[in-house]
Amino acid sequence: MAAVMHRSSSDGGSSSGWSEAAAASAAGDERAGWEVRPSGMVVQAREEGPGGGGGGGGGMGIPPRPPPPEIKVRVKYGAARHEVAVSSIASFGELKKLLAARTGLPAADQRLTYRGKERGNADYLDVCGVKNKSKLYLAEDPTSVERRYIERQKSAKIETANRAIGAIALEVDKLADQVRSIEKSITRGSKVAEVQITTLIELLMRLAVKLDSIHAEGDSSSQKNIQAKRVQKCVETLDVLKISNARLQNVIVTTKWETFDAPATTQWELFD
Repeated sequence: MAAVMHRSSSDGGSSSGWSEAAAASAAGDERAGWEVRPSGMVVQAREEGPGGGGGGGGGMGIPPRPPPPEIKVRVKYGAARHEVAVSSIASFGELKKLLAARTGLPAADQRLTYRGKERGNADYLDVCGVKNKSKLYLAEDPTSVERRYIERQKSAKIETANRAIGAIALEVDKLADQVRSIEKSITRGSKVAEVQITTLIELLMRLAVKLDSIHAEGDSSSQKNIQAKRVQKCVETLDVLKISNARLQNVIVTTKWETFDAPATTQWELFD
């Protein structure tokens, strides 16, 4: 048998004068397994058992309870207006998820206002008095706007750092090719002009200074370190080549001139 509980008001037990707080409490009771009869009586909700009864019903089966009705709420977001179908006993958090698909605004960044008061995710529509065709107002959380601005600024800095590191990487590639070319020449015993080595070292050191001035984080920092190691390796190689190049003898190329006999003198015949 269902447990029965009467709500009495301040007018001597009459159930007709319920306050709004009492109605909200009744809605909460219904959600917790209590239901409110039209007379105002609150009884424990019975569910259909496997044998067709929840006890004390003379063996007669109780039909399953119908799902809660669906309502349509009107939500104003800026200049746009949306009409959303939602369960009448849904929470504001669930409504935000539906609005996220409509507006593109993440649920965590939404602020829903009803009757001039912001509602939390755990608040229920029916408890707050939301009915069919009720009007709600949606706004973006100011803290989320600030957070996205900071994220965009951070992304812009990372992109700028990546471009700068990429440009330096191309310059390192060109100078590294020149270092390999000088290394091959010295390895074959061909002396190169010392100014070529010193110029390359100076150019590489300039790139090292540029890399050091770049503020990088995360993956950008890893790429920066890779290029810095490449520059250092090239400079160290040139320092070794500079010593080896100084030990090589200058190759003096002499030109042997071919001599020719003096041309024969032509005898000119004189005529009167």
